[in-house]
Amino acid sequence: MARFFLPPSKWSAPVWELRGDEAHHAAKVLRLRQGDACVVFDGRGRAAHAVVAEAPRSSGVLLTPGEECPPAPFLASVTLCQAIPKGANMDLIIQKAVELGVSAIVPLITDRTIVRLNAREAEAKRQKWQRIALEACKQCGQNTLPAVELPVPFAEWLGRGVPDGLNVIASLVPGVRPVRDVLEEARGRSVKKASLLVGPEGDFTEQETAAALEAGFVPVTLGPIVLRVETAAFFGVAAMRYALD
Repeated sequence: MARFFLPPSKWSAPVWELRGDEAHHAAKVLRLRQGDACVVFDGRGRAAHAVVAEAPRSSGVLLTPGEECPPAPFLASVTLCQAIPKGANMDLIIQKAVELGVSAIVPLITDRTIVRLNAREAEAKRQKWQRIALEACKQCGQNTLPAVELPVPFAEWLGRGVPDGLNVIASLVPGVRPVRDVLEEARGRSVKKASLLVGPEGDFTEQETAAALEAGFVPVTLGPIVLRVETAAFFGVAAMRYALD
């Protein structure tokens, strides 16, 4: 069934109206007709059934609200703190991280990050990645829209202070603990909030790794095989989701 995003501020109206990209998607891409059923979600965990009230137009689609969907079970809050990789890999990481149920995504610019962005480019990237996150929510049935933050230099972000909960850095440094052991301990403590820090191609520099450890991140290995950046992100988020939920 088609799914559409409607901001929470619009839910009190007796008739809902999809605008912009959502209206275009309904009218021109899916070609919905009057009487067709769909699901609407607010990005904060709420969803409801709805019916197309009249012939859709790309300028606006009117919906008659129906019964709300049962709330989804509570999931642990997982934030992906990801050094921006080269090419279009960040697009894929955003999409799949949302499908895996992350709560937020922080794009980081590290010493080895190839991508360099000025303020205008950074905001354009954030908007693009937020649209990708929204499309992923619509596709996978996720009713909570993760916020994609503005790309930020690693040192600046770390200087803001680490989040509450379990904070893990995927590391290639020899001798670090397996991620399985760290997550099993967190599971025993019923940790419900965690962050995963994944570096760029070539990993973090020694100085960046040291700074993350000093700030309270726990270094873990994701196994004996050196993973690509996007694979490390998927593996780490999936492991966190499995252990903490």
